[in-house]
Amino acid sequence: MLNILGLTRQIDLSFTIFSINIPMKLFIGVLPYPITFLCTDFISELYGKKRANTVVWVGLLLNLWVLFIVWLGGILPEVPEMIAETGLPAIDDPNRVFYEIRMLTFGAVSASMIAYLSAQFVDVQIFHFLKKLTKGKHLWLRNNGSTLVSQLVDSVAVILITYYYAHAIKVEEGKVFETLMVFIYSGYIFKLLSALLDTIPFYAGVKILSKYLDIEPNHMFKENESIEK
Repeated sequence: MLNILGLTRQIDLSFTIFSINIPMKLFIGVLPYPITFLCTDFISELYGKKRANTVVWVGLLLNLWVLFIVWLGGILPEVPEMIAETGLPAIDDPNRVFYEIRMLTFGAVSASMIAYLSAQFVDVQIFHFLKKLTKGKHLWLRNNGSTLVSQLVDSVAVILITYYYAHAIKVEEGKVFETLMVFIYSGYIFKLLSALLDTIPFYAGVKILSKYLDIEPNHMFKENESIEK
């Protein structure tokens, strides 16, 4: 969803504090993204690091499949005549909407996939580092700690790669640094708040799912404690 919708619309959530205007702008594709990290944390907690990394690769393959379908849809006959300046059909051509989304999807997918892989693997590594460090205790720490660091990696990577490599973000001349920084911190704040808000659902979800699936998330640490005793 985020690769198809990603850059099609900007959301302006700017606000004012003490007469100071705080710009807050997001691309619509960021909205479903925090859910992917909650899912990764569930899988990490219930099934372990290896299974979580496998799911990250499955996510990549699914996105490549989506990209293939979007590419295929654009080359099947009859391909409309493209305007040289825009690389798109004429403004009154009913096919224009598809080709606009297709162009934005191609622009966003390389950036989002590099950022996705980097951030998800960071999320899994930190999650299990904290789980090992706390011997399976303090669920809130590994949930929030892993997500907050990985989301920072994702927010920086996806904006910089989308602009400098994919050239898919339009920025007013002379305001490149300012605009990119707004997109980076806006995305990160959104993901930060989402991570903090999903702590309670994460606790409840682990409890419900571990019982439903008959899985003991911390069996490894409990076995080690028994051996030590």
